[in-house]
Amino acid sequence: MTSTQRWTVDIDLYEDADHTHAEARLHTRDATDLRGKGAARRNPGDQNVPEIGDELAAARALYDLAHRLLKSAEIDVEQVTGEPAHLHS
Repeated sequence: MTSTQRWTVDIDLYEDADHTHAEARLHTRDATDLRGKGAARRNPGDQNVPEIGDELAAARALYDLAHRLLKSAEIDVEQVTGEPAHLHS
């Protein structure tokens, strides 16, 4: 049987003059609550291009979220099998 599910990720960005912080939140049909965080800091000698800080902070938040999701899957496999699991990305 084929099925389709939709998971979504929201990314919130918070900026000040030289720092950008991001939080990525995963939404699934079973109310999984996983969040990843990321940050970027502008080098004082670099031009102020906010989009670059947004990209870096968002990418780092998604990377953190991916690792947390992989760890969650590893725990689920261990609970189902009763054996240690070591999942790799």
